[in-house]
Amino acid sequence: MRVLLIGANGFLGRYVADRLLADPAVQLTALGRGDDADVRFDLASGSPGALTRFLDAVHPGVVINCAGAIRGGARELTRHNTVAVATVCEAMRRSACHARLVQIGCGAEYGPSQPGSCTAEDAVPRPGGPYGVSKLAGTELVLGSGLDAVVLRVFSPAGPGTPAGSPLGRLAEAMRRAMQSGDGELKVGGLGIQRDFIDVRDVARAVHAASLSAAQGVINIGSGRAVRLRDAAAVLARVAGYGGALHELDSPPGIVRPSIGHPRSEPDHTAPAANPYPDGCGSWQQADVRTARDRLGWRPRIHLEESLADIWMEAACRI
Repeated sequence: MRVLLIGANGFLGRYVADRLLADPAVQLTALGRGDDADVRFDLASGSPGALTRFLDAVHPGVVINCAGAIRGGARELTRHNTVAVATVCEAMRRSACHARLVQIGCGAEYGPSQPGSCTAEDAVPRPGGPYGVSKLAGTELVLGSGLDAVVLRVFSPAGPGTPAGSPLGRLAEAMRRAMQSGDGELKVGGLGIQRDFIDVRDVARAVHAASLSAAQGVINIGSGRAVRLRDAAAVLARVAGYGGALHELDSPPGIVRPSIGHPRSEPDHTAPAANPYPDGCGSWQQADVRTARDRLGWRPRIHLEESLADIWMEAACRI
């Protein structure tokens, strides 16, 4: 099977590439903006015609799009998460290869959900920020393209290489700095949020399974369990051997909620408030992953503690 992987240099793309290369039946070609891509091409600025000519030359049976942006203004997010997807869809419609498309979406497309609820694929998407809006627009383009396509809505990916801008990435980096400086208190915002964390290697397995399946439409990829970031922080502290106190910047003024180590003797009234929901997903997200089980034969295998240990191993190398 010949596979064209777009965005092989990104956080998800690297693990998808590793998974595909481990399959002897796969012939992989990587397309991206980096120097180590087999073919350099910028989806956000390249033309559908140029991509069509490349598709006709390579003639893949499957196209996997892991490319996109998670940070930036609305214009940049739209270029990388919506316009780029439009380019892929148009090029594939024009091409004679008749390939299958596996598009990587995200849980932020759903937006906030009720605490305690489990979000299934038939939920009405109501993204709460520009990132979710741009990704949802990309998903709608894929679903309306008429292509043989599936969109994997990945919830909160974690594991080695986790971006520093993600909740777990920020937490690991803050803990690394605290341990490096010998600081006995760690100040972090957003610890009250609950997210469905899924290991990036499990995501790669899901992408591989989707590329081999006939499934179409939207399929959630998550662990099926919401975890409070405060609890993840406690696990990360145990793995790292950090014994300091954890201070939540987004707590009500004058209140400290230590969940690691010992409380401070005095409340900190001067700590600035932090936005606990920068991803636009509110306080709670949990995926219903039954469709992935039933249509892809996929289940998550890697527990969050292992993901956190691997995140910390990378962070510790920088101490």
